[in-house]
Amino acid sequence: MSKAEFVVVANRLPVDRSGDGEGDDAWRRSPGGLVTALEPVMQSEDGAWVGWAGGADLTLDPFEFDGMLLVPVPLSADEVELYYEGMSNDTFWPLYHDVISEPRYRRVWWDAYVKVNRRFAEAAAGAAEQGATVWVQDYQLQLVPAMLREIRPDLTIGYFHHIPFPAYGLYSQLPWRRQVLEGLLGADVVGFQRVADAGNFARAVRRVFHYQTKATGIEVPQADGTTRVALAKAFPISIDTASYVELAQRPDIRARAAEIRESLGNPRKILLGVDRLDYTKGIQHRLKAFGELLEDGRLAVEDVTLVQVASPSRERVAAYIQLRDEIELKVGRINGDYDTMGHTAIRYLHQGFPREEMVALFLAADVMLVTALRDGMNLVAKEYVATRADNRGVLVLSEFAGAADELASAIRVNPHDIDGLKDAIMRAVEMPAGEQGRRMRAMRRKVIENDVAAWSKSFLTALRGAKKASQ
Repeated sequence: MSKAEFVVVANRLPVDRSGDGEGDDAWRRSPGGLVTALEPVMQSEDGAWVGWAGGADLTLDPFEFDGMLLVPVPLSADEVELYYEGMSNDTFWPLYHDVISEPRYRRVWWDAYVKVNRRFAEAAAGAAEQGATVWVQDYQLQLVPAMLREIRPDLTIGYFHHIPFPAYGLYSQLPWRRQVLEGLLGADVVGFQRVADAGNFARAVRRVFHYQTKATGIEVPQADGTTRVALAKAFPISIDTASYVELAQRPDIRARAAEIRESLGNPRKILLGVDRLDYTKGIQHRLKAFGELLEDGRLAVEDVTLVQVASPSRERVAAYIQLRDEIELKVGRINGDYDTMGHTAIRYLHQGFPREEMVALFLAADVMLVTALRDGMNLVAKEYVATRADNRGVLVLSEFAGAADELASAIRVNPHDIDGLKDAIMRAVEMPAGEQGRRMRAMRRKVIENDVAAWSKSFLTALRGAKKASQ
């Protein structure tokens, strides 16, 4: 296998299977901003991407795709259950999202997590050229940086944490808190979505190890008596803004947006929620607020419709099965109480849609509701803003989403405050065009200037700085 100067390590490869084709025809590029951001770097550097191909008990040799070397890491069915569904999504995910759902701590899950992280680290070590740069992605692989440094001390290692990092009072619950911090401190640069997340990480390091943490980085003692500096800093992720702007200008997509409004009965206002079906997204709080506005008579079903897209997520995890039942029961009750023959209160869609259809929905919607209880960033908020070239539309944005740090002109809400959320929805529905324009212009400037390419450039610049400092 050829070696790469730049290696990305992520839970998943940037491709999905596309049926029964062979060679490049057997795969298609996965949607998502991370792939878009890193593809130019991968191609210019002859980069390699290490990740799971998505199927249990699937062993594949490294292969070329679209100018990238892809290095599949196999996972057995048991490892998918224990490492991925268990430790990653039933322990780390709820713990790092402020224990909105109770995390479970099982030693068999942790053992699988360590084993799989070791496999990813070894695969990355095998793919990297001497002195290469390796960028590890997200909470499924928190042990990889230290494991990789142990195997290949010549490498420059970055890690980016795509979800929140909790305050120490919550993080301290984790039985393996030391091991995880040690794993992350193996990186030269540890990136987070928000300044607060980077601060939480630094405080955890101080509490557990009593290391010195400064603006220039965390001083990590080495086995040989020297000290290495690990930089912990916020690098807020973004979207491929230009692609959303381009899609929003296409005549067929604009026509589809008009069709969507027509199919909903041409209500005066369309409210939109777009989320994975996840307990962190605040979908239930949004539905409760909307239902009460109908009950109070502040909104009428003939004038306002809520479209809720809830794409399937982790359908084998018990908490998600229960959540779907609760949401669909709530939607059914509200529609049963308030639907008329010609109008539906909530159009609920438990399915995923291609990007073109999502952009049409963004164009059709007058108000975007992002009411996450906790979110690392929330790129849907940025996608909605990017499509609004007419500078119309209103974004209602949870203060607990990372995007709230950047999109200051949104109507910010505490989704736990149902009365406050109701008032925010009414303010959005009734907002004059002039105020909409002022707010949207400010947010669009931010999203256009700080796109996903700028995000990856800023992180890789920090990594290059770390590489120079270590030479």
